[in-house]
Amino acid sequence: MNRTLAIHTPHGQLYGHLDLPEPALGLIILARTHHAPADAAIAEKLTEHGYAVLTMELLSSQEAHFVDATQNVPKLTQRLLEILDLIRRDGDMQNLPLGIFSIGDATPAVIRAAAQRDTQVKVLASHGGMIDGAGLQALKALMAPLLMVFNADDDVANAANQRAASYLPVTHETHLLGSGEDPLLPVINWFSRYLSS
Repeated sequence: MNRTLAIHTPHGQLYGHLDLPEPALGLIILARTHHAPADAAIAEKLTEHGYAVLTMELLSSQEAHFVDATQNVPKLTQRLLEILDLIRRDGDMQNLPLGIFSIGDATPAVIRAAAQRDTQVKVLASHGGMIDGAGLQALKALMAPLLMVFNADDDVANAANQRAASYLPVTHETHLLGSGEDPLLPVINWFSRYLSS
């Protein structure tokens, strides 16, 4: 089943898409600040492995015009909390175990939101992004196992996240991608370990 969803904000609508196989092993939010062409392929691969996928914008088209919008961690966190509230109220999604796959600038906000909803969010995976941007309080409060995937040449983000990871009280791993390696493979393996109904 496929559905389109929308969340109203003071700065415009946020649009999303739900791919829901039957039965679903769990629900994965694909969290990126705004849609990218690769999202459809990522969602397709995740659904092939039995997961429902919710791809949702975190910024409206109006907000996306501002250069620093993707760095506004409090606003992005609030948007993720609104998405988590939507899931709690939705009959198709509310009973599925929930994980989040964040990409790039959405990662710090995902850490913050998951720390605040520790009973709802079961597992996290990220590709790029700086977890230290979530802040010490969120890192120490996180309860969901976290996989951090980095491109081999992303030395700055990898080093920053290794320092921040020392504050994580949960299971966490770092995966450096080899040349030509599909970043989704370690993510899917991580979800298969920690997300099941």
